[in-house]
Amino acid sequence: MSATTNAADIGFNCALSDEQQMLRDTARQVAQDNFAPKAAYHDATSEFPRDNVRIMAQNEFFGVPFPTEYGGVGADYLSYALIEEEISRACATTGVIYSVQISLAAMPICNFGNEEQKERFLKPLIKGDMLGAYALSEPSNGSDASAGRTSATDDGDHYIINGTKNFITNAIEADTYVVYANTNFDLGHKGMIAIVIEKGTPGFTFGKLEDKMGIRASATAELHFDNCRVPKANVLGDVGHGFKIALATLDGGRIGIAAQAVGIAQAALDLAKKYSQERMAFGKPISDKQAIQFMLADMATNIEAARLLTWRAAWIKDQGQRYTKEAAM
Repeated sequence: MSATTNAADIGFNCALSDEQQMLRDTARQVAQDNFAPKAAYHDATSEFPRDNVRIMAQNEFFGVPFPTEYGGVGADYLSYALIEEEISRACATTGVIYSVQISLAAMPICNFGNEEQKERFLKPLIKGDMLGAYALSEPSNGSDASAGRTSATDDGDHYIINGTKNFITNAIEADTYVVYANTNFDLGHKGMIAIVIEKGTPGFTFGKLEDKMGIRASATAELHFDNCRVPKANVLGDVGHGFKIALATLDGGRIGIAAQAVGIAQAALDLAKKYSQERMAFGKPISDKQAIQFMLADMATNIEAARLLTWRAAWIKDQGQRYTKEAAM
């Protein structure tokens, strides 16, 4: 395939391979058996679902889109999206934990880390021995990657990190954090770095857990860095490449979050359909009413359209083509 091929011209075949179907079916069974029964409990109590993380690790879900040489399964990104949808269909909290682990924490290390970093950080993330987080957003800039005010001051073989990251998923539960900071604000985004910071590093603390309206058990909190001294050996890529790494990572992350949203929507349709068959009005289930049938049909149509957009974005990524627009859609 030519490197100049436009993604819009690529013929997308939505038929899943035997391997993809097997991974999707396995994820559905695991999620419905283990995650769905406890989803309401975790959302009500905000208790982090550690057992679900362990079960995902046991089933090698964390390794799905990563090379076998690092302990991964060696499957494609579409397979990851399929698993993400099934997990989120059962438990939205577990879905976002899985999405962050794969696309935001492990993937930038896989794509931009050196061999030593992959040995130290990527392999444990793939195995599930470590949980990861992605720290870009700040109180004043949201996810505007170029506007962050977290600083990285040169200190010989280390950087001194100062600043605050906001609304970070997996925050207090993670072990490794891909953090974005700026070594020289005069250079704008060209001074940015992506650096891996480990829990327990002096000067690295957490704010309070956010009390959210939904997906409440995903341990969302602020990260505070106060003269936090981190080895330069933890920088991903080169100094100044942080902005590029952030944008590339967010492209892949959007596919994961899209799959999460499709899974949540599918669960809502499942519940709506079930309720319509049980709720009686004038001696008949309301599913017999044409007005209700229209609503269910519209829901199913919109979900299928969203699902195919998500699959297509993942598939284009798997072809090695630019997929920024498709991921955003």
